[in-house]
Amino acid sequence: MMDFVTQPQLRDWLTAIVAERRLIAPLRMGEDSVSYQPVDSPDTIVYDFAGTIISPKEFFFPATETILTVEKILQQTSGEGDGSPPAWDVSLTDHDTERDQVLFGVRPCDAHALLALDALLLQEPVDVYYARRRRQATLIGLACEQMRPTCFCTSVGLAPDDHQGMDVMLYPVENGYALEVLTEKGQAITSGLSLESYQGETPTREWPHAEFDVPARTVWLQLFDDHYWSELADRCLGCKLCAYVCPTCRCFDVRDKTVVQSPGYQKIERLRCWDSCMVDVYRRIAGGHDPRPDKAQRLRNRFYCKFDYYPTDFGPMACVGCGRCIDVCPVNVDITEMLEGVKALAAPAP
Repeated sequence: MMDFVTQPQLRDWLTAIVAERRLIAPLRMGEDSVSYQPVDSPDTIVYDFAGTIISPKEFFFPATETILTVEKILQQTSGEGDGSPPAWDVSLTDHDTERDQVLFGVRPCDAHALLALDALLLQEPVDVYYARRRRQATLIGLACEQMRPTCFCTSVGLAPDDHQGMDVMLYPVENGYALEVLTEKGQAITSGLSLESYQGETPTREWPHAEFDVPARTVWLQLFDDHYWSELADRCLGCKLCAYVCPTCRCFDVRDKTVVQSPGYQKIERLRCWDSCMVDVYRRIAGGHDPRPDKAQRLRNRFYCKFDYYPTDFGPMACVGCGRCIDVCPVNVDITEMLEGVKALAAPAP
């Protein structure tokens, strides 16, 4: 059963959310760019956007975050002529996340991307920073009204109006939206609304499907040493843009940075930053060995991770067909072209 919400009612609802929680929603950041950003007023929210360059992933798994602060203070009585080494008081401070947040206008592909991340980051050992943000977040989805030229979600088993992973789902209909409550979080955030029941037909439809599907695992195993990966890598620059815009990539690096240094005092921040398997030193280990020294091996690993390794190890496919990597690649390394190429290579000879 669905309810019906008008645009004025939706605005009033979002205004009430802003007063109580942090609201993240799509905002126009330039003539042709829309991005998920914190919202001060619902009047700035964009509803008719085709897509965003960066997914909402960054509000659960930020590009850069401080996960720990270390403070070292020299004890005043230490090392005073007795030959003993200096003694330091060391304190560790864990960084808690912000207040509860509501993400509005989430597209189905991005909700599925979070479900894919959940399969890894919420299993033992749990990523506590990601888990906190997931607990504190409510997702209000907005069904797509059309597919962009680079969208291929229907080829990886999804749909532009799929409600999986959402707490509340909105479907554009005449004069407003059909509203579907899906979880306890959704019930809680809509509890103050007084809405009429939606009387129309279920707002779903048939979507176009590409002429390719994701090959079975036997195909990926068969083509692991194929020369095709070197041919494809000839174009790749290794710029990492594909990984940085991907809503399911989760590789990261951890490093310590001294932010304050003075006599008797040091403050260090432990930072977690996005990384990418496309970097030439990503897999380098102690002693200098790199098991993937060639660009072709790194590009192959990226695609195998999406369609073979990750679903084999964790369940969900690590690609949701959002097309962002296609949009940003400066040399047109197209993931759908790759899938079509793998399909052609696996086809029996005539």
